[in-house]
Amino acid sequence: MRTASVRKLTVGALAAGLVLTGCGTTAEGGSASGGSDGPITGLRFLVPNSPGSGYDTTARAVAQVMEDEKLASGLEVFNLEGAGGTVGLQRLVNEEGNAKMLMQMGLGVVGAQFSNQSEATLDQTTPVAKLIEEAEAIVVPGDSPIKTIDDLVTTWKADPGNTPVGGASNPGGPDHLTPMLLAQEVGVEPTEVNYVPYDGGGELLAGILGGDVAFAATGVGEVAEAAEAGDVRILAVTSEEAVEGVDAPTLSDEGIDLVFANWRGIVAAPGISEDETQAFVDAVTEMHDSDAWKKVLEDQGWTDAFVTGDDFASYLSDESDRVESVLSELGLA
Repeated sequence: MRTASVRKLTVGALAAGLVLTGCGTTAEGGSASGGSDGPITGLRFLVPNSPGSGYDTTARAVAQVMEDEKLASGLEVFNLEGAGGTVGLQRLVNEEGNAKMLMQMGLGVVGAQFSNQSEATLDQTTPVAKLIEEAEAIVVPGDSPIKTIDDLVTTWKADPGNTPVGGASNPGGPDHLTPMLLAQEVGVEPTEVNYVPYDGGGELLAGILGGDVAFAATGVGEVAEAAEAGDVRILAVTSEEAVEGVDAPTLSDEGIDLVFANWRGIVAAPGISEDETQAFVDAVTEMHDSDAWKKVLEDQGWTDAFVTGDDFASYLSDESDRVESVLSELGLA
């Protein structure tokens, strides 16, 4: 029998090149200027998966607020997708000592470093801040005959292999862990789950709309607009309480004992100095404290989960241990 820590993965328990603005591209290496004397300049923000993904949306929101609040100038956001985020992770690790590059990351990259047996690992990076938490949504195409979670469970249990579930995560990421844990909870063998990974939320949404998957698990924010337009239907959310602005019950409301949250944060390259690390922490803290960021949280339906520096480093280490343990229990690591 599974333990409660696997069945009910609350945040405390499991806590998975486009230019935004300006022409801030500079030669690699060295450190970004700025800090107390003015906005940080020459900074590049790596998104390790595709445009339209949750990481992409988060990074671009952070960059916009930092620009608007004059904490950064000419900040460039670029995408380097592949292998659940570990292609981008390897790039960041290769940038040792480069204090003008940050990477958006989260629970998905934590899992991908194990499932992809990545040579680059998060413990090689410099933790800056955990930013947000977000519930997952269980979603079907708008014209799907599946109208409720009960309908989904009935269909899924009858023929798991022919009920493909999509997610914008490689094995070990939040969109993968969600249906695996849901399967355990409703009586579907995880080994029978037909999971179809997509490299980012944009590709996943296209797969849902194209009917390539019967249902999907993904961050609420990635499908909220499509749900409002009627293109997809959110059957349930994985948070403890209903998500404001989303017309869907929680899994708990539907009698399924599963609570789960994704999270996202920022890391920097290895080998930067304490002063350079602190400059990043200070800038992101100012960004977090701004009214503009509070509005982003409200508009996106994200939960504030701000932790910085050493506290984030400790959290990240714990997350890696916990995810590796969960993947092992699921037979995936």
